[in-house]
Amino acid sequence: MKGVPELATIHITGGRIIDPSQEIDRIGDLWISRGHVLPFGEGYDEAEVVIDARGLIVCPGLIDAHVQFREPGNEEDETIASGAEAALAGGVTSVACMPNTQPAIDNQAAAEFVVLLAQRARKANVYPVGAVSKGRKGEELAEIGQLVAGGAVGFSDGGTPVASASLMRRALQYASMFDRVIMQHCQVPELTLGGVMNDGYESTRLGLSGMPAAAEDIMVARDIRLAEITGGRLHIQHISTARSVELVREGKRRGVRVTAEACPHHFTLTDETLQAFDSNYKVNPPLRTWSDIEAVIGGLKDGTIEILASDHSPHAPEKKLRELDQAPFGIVGLETLIPITVHGLIEPGHLDWPEVIRKLTVNPAKLLGIGKGTLAPGAEADVTLIDPEARWEVDPAQFRSKSRNTPYGGWKVRGRAHTVIVSGEVRYTLGGIVQAGARIAS
Repeated sequence: MKGVPELATIHITGGRIIDPSQEIDRIGDLWISRGHVLPFGEGYDEAEVVIDARGLIVCPGLIDAHVQFREPGNEEDETIASGAEAALAGGVTSVACMPNTQPAIDNQAAAEFVVLLAQRARKANVYPVGAVSKGRKGEELAEIGQLVAGGAVGFSDGGTPVASASLMRRALQYASMFDRVIMQHCQVPELTLGGVMNDGYESTRLGLSGMPAAAEDIMVARDIRLAEITGGRLHIQHISTARSVELVREGKRRGVRVTAEACPHHFTLTDETLQAFDSNYKVNPPLRTWSDIEAVIGGLKDGTIEILASDHSPHAPEKKLRELDQAPFGIVGLETLIPITVHGLIEPGHLDWPEVIRKLTVNPAKLLGIGKGTLAPGAEADVTLIDPEARWEVDPAQFRSKSRNTPYGGWKVRGRAHTVIVSGEVRYTLGGIVQAGARIAS
């Protein structure tokens, strides 16, 4: 950031330090030097940058395990640089980028391309997720080993389910050789073909094609069983139905290596919103019912769902302006991840800040095996400062993302990123650093 020397010594003073990786929740100071966290409780002489964190939460840099950045192929929607900048504005220091690009991230060179562009952008860390199948066509297994060598932290076919049980079984077996996770968009394609929204009362009333909850439930049940017989690691992306939550819970009880994530739109919005015929509410899996929301929240509360993710899915405005049945699925979510989580989970009392931060730091770090999500002494200094009381209005025109497709425009919300440090460098702040040695006030 302008005015701040690289790898400056940074003193963060008086903040509420929350680090679930060490079970820390206390008021104190955090020191950073040469890009790494210094031991707590020790005195240091001087700092080039002082951040007054009174009233702020100081936590490990947030990690979003599920984003789409569209590059290469659809740079009009998002690029790696613009997506990484949006991540910083949302308090996110590391993201796992899905392979639904054109061409798909299905070989070593494609994975290395993502890593290289992220390094050039010098914003958030971007980790590629390799495709399970070549071209994401679901026919032939991609080169798993080469993708790992290229930096892939997991495997998924993105928004396309791995429909073949045989291919999914082989993928779980092969990925387990490298201790990598298979991240699945759980959906039976034949049951959702042509669907626009959740299948139920609202779809019937609105005359729109439905996508039944059973399409998700059946695939979740199948893949949990495949993970059980192979010993592979399975991650259920953007879980949205009550039965799917219960299936994951049952799988965990049997010792299956299954994890799950929930997205803010799936615990704050229902299918009733589609009555406006606004494509910003069109997501896949679709917005469900209140009973599904209650089940997802229940899964978050009891630990069945360990991870929060945005499923950031940017689309250029002209694409979302098509008629509802022609518009693509997806919303942008990085820059609203904190406030909508506050709205849906913290304000109602479902989770507290340490529980939310756990699901956005140490848990996704373990899923991806990236060695992040901690403020332990010696750790690379990825740090997010959150103003939990900041009140603001969501204005899509101010997004750092290239796209504006959000259902939350105009919402008056609470909580946002104040300052974001990546590898010991201040890369985003609302405090406005002017020169080295300046104090960033809260």
